[in-house]
Amino acid sequence: MSRPTLEVADVIGRHGEAFLQKHSTSRGQRRVMRAITQCRTRALGGHLYECDDCAHQVPVYNSCRNRHCPKCQSLAKAKWLEARQAELLPLTYYHVVFTLPESLARLALHNARVIYNLLFRAVSETLLRIAADPKHLGARIGFFAVLHTWGQTLMPHPHLHCVVPAGGLSPDGTGWIACRPRFLLPVRVLSALFRGLFLHYLKQAYEEGKLQFAGELEPLASPSAFNRLLKKARKKNWAVYAKRPFGGPQQVLDYLGRYTHRVAISNHRLLALEDGRVTFSWKDYRDGDKTKEMTLQAEEFIRRFLMHVLPDGFQKIRYFGWMANRRRAANLALCRSLLPDAQQPVSPLAVKDWKERYRELTGEDLRLCPACKRGRLMAVRILNPLTSSPLMRNTVVSYDTS
Repeated sequence: MSRPTLEVADVIGRHGEAFLQKHSTSRGQRRVMRAITQCRTRALGGHLYECDDCAHQVPVYNSCRNRHCPKCQSLAKAKWLEARQAELLPLTYYHVVFTLPESLARLALHNARVIYNLLFRAVSETLLRIAADPKHLGARIGFFAVLHTWGQTLMPHPHLHCVVPAGGLSPDGTGWIACRPRFLLPVRVLSALFRGLFLHYLKQAYEEGKLQFAGELEPLASPSAFNRLLKKARKKNWAVYAKRPFGGPQQVLDYLGRYTHRVAISNHRLLALEDGRVTFSWKDYRDGDKTKEMTLQAEEFIRRFLMHVLPDGFQKIRYFGWMANRRRAANLALCRSLLPDAQQPVSPLAVKDWKERYRELTGEDLRLCPACKRGRLMAVRILNPLTSSPLMRNTVVSYDTS
């Protein structure tokens, strides 16, 4: 994929200071703004490389490695996928999406950690409980879930993408119970339980004083207003969408490559930054998945982007059931021993350095001299980081390091 001509870093670099003067932000959001603008620039330092044939020199600046940075996700994703190779079973996998209704999604503006933790809790309990019910599957399943908090126009749209193997362990752990062909669990049953659990835990959080109500949310602080919000949400059908099942482990990996390390918007969706306004492409799922364009004031674009900065230390990918971290290796071995077509686990891929991963992702060999196309680039000097303003955006474009 070609390097984009416009980046989120350009928007923040040109309009970030003005945004900060008008809007209150968290320390985490300011840290993300600084990281994105400094990523792969002289501000973070790096190495000077020299061709061993023609002596051409190339500065290679360090990546910020921030999980919200659009430029840092491809290599992070490749490294994560390498570690997942040995964990896949020779099965069909299902993809189930749980979405919070819009009326509750806005609560995450000032309660991100609480709301997103409740989302993980309600979804995991829903899948585990319905799967364990003998009327449905009667098995102990394992799965992982990936949190996305945005929609195509960068407005809040919290939802979990769950990847579930087609079956689970019998209650006594001595057998494997397979799903019916092309059917995991009833969506309507999942939706009803998900709604009930989330609203129960949300009300509990309110009664325990764990929710904050500021700005446009302030009216919800009164018990009567909050109860009306819950009552209205309880009357709606909550979106649970079961997508077509994956054909096998390789399709699962292809999916993971598209979803696990996404950020709110990729640089390739940005079309223009002119007269203080940002134009970007978006897909309208309500209009036949048509690709459209949207233009926002730069400060509004930054505001929407920062709404999706996760709290420090928050885990956006989590494992449940027999895939839970503590017993995952032992449970995977047990599952393989019980499957009808038992296979040895896929050998983990050889660990690759960042240059090899970059070549596989882009087709560009960073070891090859860009001037003579013959020599190899060798590191000759360390480039120390520069002291700069928080939102410095150096104009030098260079290669990534990890």
